Amino acid sequence: MKPFSLALLLVFAVVSCTTRAQELKITNDRFWNTVNGEPIYSQGGGIFQFTDPQSGTPKYYWYGVHYQEAEIYRNDPSVTLERNHFEGVTCYSSTDLVNWTFEKHVLTKEAVNFEENPTWLGRMGVAYIEALEQYALLIQHGKNVMIALADSPLGDFKVHRHIDMTSRIGTPNTGDQTVFTDPDTGASYLVYSYGQGRNKIYISEIGVRDGKVDLLEVHEIFRGASREGNCMFKYNGKYYMAASNIYGWDGSFAYYLVSEDIYGPYKPTNEMQVMPGSEQDYAHVSQTGFFYTVRGSEQETVLFCGDRWAEFAGNGLGYNQWVPLSFDGETPYFNSLHSWKLNETTGTWSVAADNNYIKNPSFEADRRHIPSNNKPVQEQLLGWHTEILQGNPISTTEAASPVLNHFNTQQDRQHVIGEKSLHISDQVPFERRITQELSSTPYVSLPDGKYSLSATVKNTTGFEELNLYAQSGTQTFETSFTLPNTEWTTITIDEVSVVNGNVTVGIYVKGAAGAEAWVDDVRFELLD
Repeated sequence: MKPFSLALLLVFAVVSCTTRAQELKITNDRFWNTVNGEPIYSQGGGIFQFTDPQSGTPKYYWYGVHYQEAEIYRNDPSVTLERNHFEGVTCYSSTDLVNWTFEKHVLTKEAVNFEENPTWLGRMGVAYIEALEQYALLIQHGKNVMIALADSPLGDFKVHRHIDMTSRIGTPNTGDQTVFTDPDTGASYLVYSYGQGRNKIYISEIGVRDGKVDLLEVHEIFRGASREGNCMFKYNGKYYMAASNIYGWDGSFAYYLVSEDIYGPYKPTNEMQVMPGSEQDYAHVSQTGFFYTVRGSEQETVLFCGDRWAEFAGNGLGYNQWVPLSFDGETPYFNSLHSWKLNETTGTWSVAADNNYIKNPSFEADRRHIPSNNKPVQEQLLGWHTEILQGNPISTTEAASPVLNHFNTQQDRQHVIGEKSLHISDQVPFERRITQELSSTPYVSLPDGKYSLSATVKNTTGFEELNLYAQSGTQTFETSFTLPNTEWTTITIDEVSVVNGNVTVGIYVKGAAGAEAWVDDVRFELLD
C-alpha cells in the first residue's frame, strides 16, 4: 500500500504542477465571472498576497468596491448611469491570478452606516500591519481617509478611524489613492494625490502611531499637471509611479515616473511621461487602477489592471481591463490586448488566438465629438486616421468640419457597444479613407496567416462607394455595403491574408452631400 500511495501522490503532484503551469486566458472587453459563474464586481481596488488563514499557504486576494450601478449596467449596457451607490467591498481569492473565487463582502454597508450616510466610498486597498497583527483596509470615505481593521484578510473589517488630511496636505480628502506593498520589504504605502486639482502626488508609509494605524511621514513626489488614478509598481528593482489624466470616468493615457528609491527623486522631475502603447486607445479605454508584479520562475511580468468605469462613462463592456507590460530598459510599454494568456508560475505570457488586433475598435476612447477644441484638443479619432480626399477639411474650429464620431442612442446601444461609433458624412459631396495600420511590435507579433475582418454598420442611400477593406502586401480584400442598411448589420471579410506582419484595415467612402454611414465594433481576428 505504501509504494502505491507514494506513486499516487507523485502522479497527483505532477498533474497539479502541470495544471498550475498552464497558460490561462484573460479576456478584456467583457464582464468577468468567478469560477462559479458569479459576476465579479471589483472596482478601484487592488491585489495583495496574504497567507490563507485556513491552509497557511500564500494566496492572492483581490479587493474592490461593488457598486449597485455595476449590476444595473451589466444587465443593460445601453444606459449610462449618473450616480454610484456602495454595496460593499468585495474580496475574491485565487492561486493563479486568472481564476477567482468570491469570498464575501469584507466591508459591508452596515459597517459604514451607508444607509444613513450615503456618501462616496472608493479607491481602496489592504495592508498587513505586523505590529498589531491586523489587516488594515484604507478607503476614501466622503472627504476623509477611512481605516478599517480585521484579524483576517477575509474580514470582517470594522471602522478603526477616519483621517482628515488637512493638517498633512492642505485638503481633508485625498484625490485618488491606492495601497502599494513593496514585494521586497513587505512595507505598505498609501499613494495619493492632493484633494483639489490633484496636481501633487504623495506617498506615506502605513504604520502605527500612538496605538492606531496611521499614515506616517508625508513625502511629496510629484508636483505638476493634474493627475488621478495614482498607483505604483516595482520592476527590476525600480519604483514606478503611474497615473492618468483628469478625465472623470473616461479612459486616459497611462503616465509614469521612475525612481531608484520609493521616496524619489522620480524622473523626469515633475514631468510624467506617456507610457508607449497606451496612446492609441487610452490604455485600452481604461484608467490606471492598480498593478501587480508577477515574479515567476522564468520572468518578471507587471500586470496593468485598468479600471473601466463603464457604468458611469458608457465606454464599453467590462469593468476590469488587464494587460501585460513590456520594458525597453526603464521604459514600460503598454500592450493593448483584447485576449491573452498568463502563466502565473513562470511569469510568462502570450497573445491568445482570439485576440482582436484593432485598437479602439468600438470608438469609445474619445471623450467628445471629434474633432474637438476642448480638453483634449484633437483632430483625429484615437487609433484611426481619416484622410479627406474630397469634401470639407477636418478642423477643430471651423463649423463646416465633418464630425468623425457619433454618440449612439439607447436604441443603437441595443445592437452595438458603448456610447460612440464612427460617423461618416459631410455637407458636400465627399470622398475619404478611414484607416488603421496594424503591424508587429517588439513585444506582440501580428502573425502571418488568414484573418477575419468584421464590423457592424448602418447607412443611408447616397453612396457611390462604401467599402470595408484590408490590404496586406500586394493584395486587397474588400466588401461593399453601398445599399442602405436601416438597421445595424454585421459585415465580414473572411480569409484576409496577412504577410510580413503588416496590414491596413479601413473604410473607403465616396458619397453625395448628406449621405451618412455609421461603423462600430470592428474586429480583426486570426482564423483557426
